[in-house]
Amino acid sequence: MSPPDDHGLPPRKDQATVIGDAGPDSGDEWDEFEDEDAADDEFGHDSPAAAAEEGTAAPVRKRRRLRRKPPVERKKLSTMLEEIGADTTRERISVADLINAMDARAFGALLLIFAFPNALPAPPGTSGILGLPLLYLAAQMMLGRKPWLPKLIAARSMARSDFVGLVDRVNPWLHWADRFMAPRLQFLVTPRAEQALGAFVLILATVLVLPIPLGNMLPAFAICMIALGILESDGLWVSIGIAIGIGALIIAWAVVYALIRATIFLIVRAF
Repeated sequence: MSPPDDHGLPPRKDQATVIGDAGPDSGDEWDEFEDEDAADDEFGHDSPAAAAEEGTAAPVRKRRRLRRKPPVERKKLSTMLEEIGADTTRERISVADLINAMDARAFGALLLIFAFPNALPAPPGTSGILGLPLLYLAAQMMLGRKPWLPKLIAARSMARSDFVGLVDRVNPWLHWADRFMAPRLQFLVTPRAEQALGAFVLILATVLVLPIPLGNMLPAFAICMIALGILESDGLWVSIGIAIGIGALIIAWAVVYALIRATIFLIVRAF
C-alpha cells in the first residue's frame, strides 16, 4: 500500500501506484469509477457533484470511448447484375458496360460470366468463342493489370430485356452460392495471390479453348469457383476451385495421352 499524503488520506487513484495492468482491458480497475456522479469514491474523495455543492473545484475526468466502425457490406454480384438490368437508360448492355459497372471486381465477375456457359452442356464451338475472352482476362490478371478486352469483344452487346432474362436464370445459382460464402482464408485473394491465380486460370482457359473431348466443362467449373471466391474474398472457394482445376488438368492430359496412343496404334496397324 502506498504511503498517505500530507492530509493523512490515502493517495488519489491517479497518484496511486498501479499494480498489474491498468489499461482498458483490466476489468474492475478500469470500470471502478464509471459513475462520475457518485457521492464519494472508496478513498473518500468528493465526486464532481459533491464538490460543486461545497463550492470547491474538482477536476472533471473525461473518458473517451473508441468505437469500432461497422464494416461496409459489399454488394453481392447478383445485386449488381440486377441493378445493371434495371437501368432503363440503356437499351443494350455491352461487355464494356459490365467492366465499368464492376470496377475493381471486374476480373471475378467477367471470369464468371464467360466461364459459366462453358460449365453447362452447350453446342460445339461455344468454348472456343467464350474461351478467348478468358485468355485475355487471365493474362491481364496474371500481370496485375486492369481488365481490358479488345474492342471487338468489349463492344459486343445484348438487348436489356435479354440481359434481364439471363440474370433471372443465373441469379438463383448465385443466391444459392451466397449462402455458403464468407470472407475467409483471405491470403488466397491478396493482389499477389490473384496474380498467381491468373497464371493458373490462364492454363485452365487454354485447355478450355482446345477441342479436347470432355475437357471443357471441368476447367470452366473450376474457373467459376475461383471467380466466386475472388468476388466474395472467400479463399475456401478459391482453394476448392484450384483442386477442381488440378483434377481437370489431369483428366485432360489423360484424354490427350489416350488419343495420342490410339492415333499411333492406328497408324502402326495401318502400315
